[in-house]
Amino acid sequence: MTYMVIKNVEIDIINHISFTKKKVAAMGQLNGVHHIAFMTADVKSQIEFFSNVLGMKLKALYWMHNVDGYFHAFMELNESCSVAFVQSPEVEDIPVEYGVTHAGNPVKPCSAGVMQHLAFNCDSDDDLLDMRDRIRAKGVRVLGPLDHGFCKSIYFGGPENMVLEVSTSNGVGINEKAWIDPEVVKLNGISPEELECYKYPAEFDRVNEPIAQPAAGTGRPEYKNMEPEFAGAFDLPDSVVMKELSEATPPVTAA
Repeated sequence: MTYMVIKNVEIDIINHISFTKKKVAAMGQLNGVHHIAFMTADVKSQIEFFSNVLGMKLKALYWMHNVDGYFHAFMELNESCSVAFVQSPEVEDIPVEYGVTHAGNPVKPCSAGVMQHLAFNCDSDDDLLDMRDRIRAKGVRVLGPLDHGFCKSIYFGGPENMVLEVSTSNGVGINEKAWIDPEVVKLNGISPEELECYKYPAEFDRVNEPIAQPAAGTGRPEYKNMEPEFAGAFDLPDSVVMKELSEATPPVTAA
């Protein structure tokens, strides 16, 4: 019994050290997706599908901050990850065009920068089968599972022509030594030096003074089709943006 207690303490210490190292190594890096947002003409239909068919909880539904006439909804995957929807009255007048606005299915193209498909994660093969049967039980057609080597996936459509997938890697990460194809690397003009940088990005240590806002129009990525007021906000001091544009009060006073 004493040996087991000591052994468990040793394991706890090792796990703590490993977790601490991971935290240190991850400084200045992303650790997941907080939310991904889709435009919608019918937020209720999206909420119904993601709640009833996929089992996500509705966690927020409110007037979108700083945008008149828009609704914003959040469906929870876990406490730090959601699928969000933005409803605007103008969306109904924007046509759907496959190959441009939507792919329509997971093996078709669409315009550059448009989401081709969205894949959710589950923990195990059994969970994947559970999700397949849950979705089919709601009358939605599902393809799969398919085995892709580093994950297994099922495929199905969502409201408003969404292309959706559920995948599992059974808790095992992708082995880049096996899954980065040298032929495809070469075809995309990636040098060996660039490949190493892509595989192992440099860490970033934030300095004491904030980095100055880069100038607009330099060719680096930035928002397009902005109203002048929104575009001008990028050149305001960060403290002014936080003070003047934030809306942190929830619409309902919770107990």
